[in-house]
Amino acid sequence: MIKQVFAVTLLAGSALFAQRPSDPALLIPETAPDLDYAVTANPLMLPEGTTMGAPAATAFDSKGHLWVLNRGPVALMEFEPNGKFIRAFGEGLFRRTHGLRIDRDDNLWVTDVGAHIVVKLSPQGQVLLTLGTKGQAGVWDEASQTRLFNEPNDVIVGRDGAVFVVQGHTAGKGDPRVLKFDKDGKFLKSWGGQGTEPGKFTVAHGIAIDAKGLLWVTDRENQRIEVFDQDGKFIRELKYKGLPCSIAIGKQNAYMVNGFAGQLLKLDLDGKVLAAMGKPGKGVGEFGEAHAVTLSPTEEVYVADTVNSSLQKFVKK
Repeated sequence: MIKQVFAVTLLAGSALFAQRPSDPALLIPETAPDLDYAVTANPLMLPEGTTMGAPAATAFDSKGHLWVLNRGPVALMEFEPNGKFIRAFGEGLFRRTHGLRIDRDDNLWVTDVGAHIVVKLSPQGQVLLTLGTKGQAGVWDEASQTRLFNEPNDVIVGRDGAVFVVQGHTAGKGDPRVLKFDKDGKFLKSWGGQGTEPGKFTVAHGIAIDAKGLLWVTDRENQRIEVFDQDGKFIRELKYKGLPCSIAIGKQNAYMVNGFAGQLLKLDLDGKVLAAMGKPGKGVGEFGEAHAVTLSPTEEVYVADTVNSSLQKFVKK
């Protein structure tokens, strides 16, 4: 029997990893128009008795199926476009899941901020590639053959198969930067480092690619998005009030979530705020942490909330 339910199991202590903003009052001004979207607070249908951990990220495959990366014992769950449960796998693979992307071949790329690894899985759940060493944090230095991440947050795959990883989850700890690999996982280059000047990061939390092939990196505690070409050349920065966590770029608009500020923003493709909705809270359209945003093939907006252990769906009215 299938019933409409979003039963979640928040793992003990998982909220303790959440990083609070230095100034939670910083929000997009009230002059921004309201985002005129209807909210579905429970878009998934789980089999009775099935539980899910706090959603960390979502992604869509070539069939339009929704994949949810969660922080429960079974990390990956697949759903039909209408929210009907299909299957789950990934038990025991990860420590603290964070980012999810699906490439053109429907392979799943998962970042594990707790185990310091990035894992590529086939659609059937077979591990195809692991970057980094599980349980070891450090630096990526080919000269010394030290190939370690320090809290990889998000990953994205370019049209040519190049893989980009952003790391550095905790402000002031580790080395926040972008690392670039080829399609086979060979390290190519990296850029960034700790700082507030252009090209540096405090927390490189999310990454997206626009239609021009430019990389948009959410530098959360610096309250900005930084835009680079795929060789690491700094193009521009976009400043925001709030804490940019994640951005999804569509054909006509982009959508950004503002973390603990509890906002979902609609942007134009130059990064200008067109509309906003949400606030901190536990109600419909509110967020504990608006952690990751994803667009469906029909540009419905999904927001994963790691603190409230919820997934909300936003559809234009």
